[in-house]
Parts: sequence; structure tokens; C-alpha cells
Amino acid sequence: MKRKIFVLLIIMSLLTACNGGALAEDKKGVKNYSISISQFAQHESLNNCRNGLIEGLKEEGLIEGENLKVDYKNSDGDLAIANQIAQQMASSNTDLVVAISTPSAMASFNALLNTQIPMVYTAITDPVEAQLAKEDRSPMGNVTGTSDVLPVEAQLKTIREIMPRAKNLGILYTSSESSSVSTIRIYEELASKHGFNLISQAVTESSDIPLATDSLIEKVDVMTNILDNNVVNSLPLILDKAGEKNIPVFGSEVEQVKLGCIAAEGIDYEDLGRQTGVLAAKVLKKELDPKEAKFETFENPNLYINKASFEKLGIDLTKELEQRAVEVFE
Repeated sequence: MKRKIFVLLIIMSLLTACNGGALAEDKKGVKNYSISISQFAQHESLNNCRNGLIEGLKEEGLIEGENLKVDYKNSDGDLAIANQIAQQMASSNTDLVVAISTPSAMASFNALLNTQIPMVYTAITDPVEAQLAKEDRSPMGNVTGTSDVLPVEAQLKTIREIMPRAKNLGILYTSSESSSVSTIRIYEELASKHGFNLISQAVTESSDIPLATDSLIEKVDVMTNILDNNVVNSLPLILDKAGEKNIPVFGSEVEQVKLGCIAAEGIDYEDLGRQTGVLAAKVLKKELDPKEAKFETFENPNLYINKASFEKLGIDLTKELEQRAVEVFE
């Protein structure tokens, strides 16, 4: 009996100490948060977005390893895996799901429908097309985020400035990616305004890209690349094939220009991620209700130039264009 009483006293003592610790933490106003990040593919644009997200959270006082726990999963471009990840996160006790790219966001949104877990998305070109937002940009549920909609008008102006004689403009895209389909529609509306005949080539999966690229480069004078996960993952192959035919390829953001695209009027994904991180922090701290918050866009595209690609293709780079660029890669 004495032994049982002794054990009971020890347990009560431990419980008191734990409760005291929790109370001390509450008195200091410290709150710990957890987030789950679902990223669709492993490429630098989305990686930069995730890094920026962590920085944005940090700027708002939420620091990984201190008062923020981060669970990160990548589906490596596989939609079935993205759905599995979404289901796992929906059944967890996370405070917030952050989805990076359209396929991950759509999978996460569907998985979270019957939960109280909010979602913040990023790197989505058209949240309305993805059925995450209404036409007025208000949310379809407990979800908000940021859009990486491309500055298509600015891109077409720059392509025309660099390629004054080009007629046929080619784009590869994945037919199952709603954001890619949406972007193609924008190009179809604006291409002729800048004197281009748009030739788009759809693929269903990454294995289609080599043959699709071979077909497209026989029909075009110039190519431009959108924010399509399958296409971005195959960009080195596309650049090699286009380079053999002396076809310039324009990018849509800085990492694509680093890889060899000649130029891009695009966004900085780290900045987009940082903007998303600030938004996510406000949701976590209950300063913003995702059910009422309209999605945000990135308003300041930048010009990026790959000088080596200009030289390789024998295209003149004007001083005016070079001076306008935010970054020039040698």
C-alpha cells in the first residue's frame, strides 16, 4: 500500500510540474503552431516559393524549430501521391495546410472539406479555374492564398522587342493542369495583338514531352514557357532540342532563365512565397479569416536576361534591354 501511495505522489508531482510549465508558457504569451506543406513537384521555382514561405512566417514571428513545427511533403509530380498526402494531412492535428501549386491545392482542398483545418495556397495561376475562388476572388471555403498569374502582356511585348521578325510562337502545356489551360487562353487572346500566330502543343504526361517538342520546334520561330509543372521539369531537354534548331525559348520566371531561357518577364517565386508566408501567419494567429479573404496576386513582374543565351543564338542584346533587367546572367 505504501508503495502505491508513493507512486501516486510521484505522478501527481509530475502532473503539477507539467501544468505549472504550461501556465508559465501561457503567461509569457507563447503559442506554438504547426503547419503541413504539400508541394507538387521538385523544381527550383516551387522550392524558392517554399523557402520564401518560411521566411515570410519568420518575419511574422513564427520561426521553424522554435514556435513553429513544419511537416513538408513532396509528391514529385504524381497526382495520386498528392491525393495521398492531402488525405494524411486532413487526418492530422495540423493548424494549417499550405499547398504549393495547383494540383496540390486542389487535392488538399477536397481532402479538407469535412475538417476545420484552413488552407493557404500559392503558385496557382488561376484559383477561379481551380475552383478555389469565385470570380470576385473571394474564397470557395476555408481557403485563401496567392496567385502566380503570369504577366502575359509584358512577356509578349518583350518577345516582340527581342524577336521583331518572329511570326509563330510555340507553347508546350499539360492538358490536365487547369492553370496551364487558363494561361493558354490568355495567350490565345493576346498573341495576335502583338503579331504572333500562337501554336500550342498539349501533352498529358512528362513522357510525351520529347516527341511534342520535336513536333513543335518544326513549326515555330520562337517558344515561350509557362508555369507548367511537367514542362518545367523537362526544361533542360526542351532547351537542348530547341537550341539545336536555333529556336530561342523564353521563360516565365528567374530560375528558367538561369537554366538557359533567353529572357523572362516574370515573378520572383521567393518573393511570392514570402508574401504567402505573411498571409499564412495572419491565418494562424487568427488575424485573418480565410473564409473571407480574397486571394492575392503578385503585382510586380521583373525582367530577367540570360546574356549567354543571346550570344549562343546570335541575337543582339540592346543596352536599353540589358539596363532594364533586374538580373542579367552571364
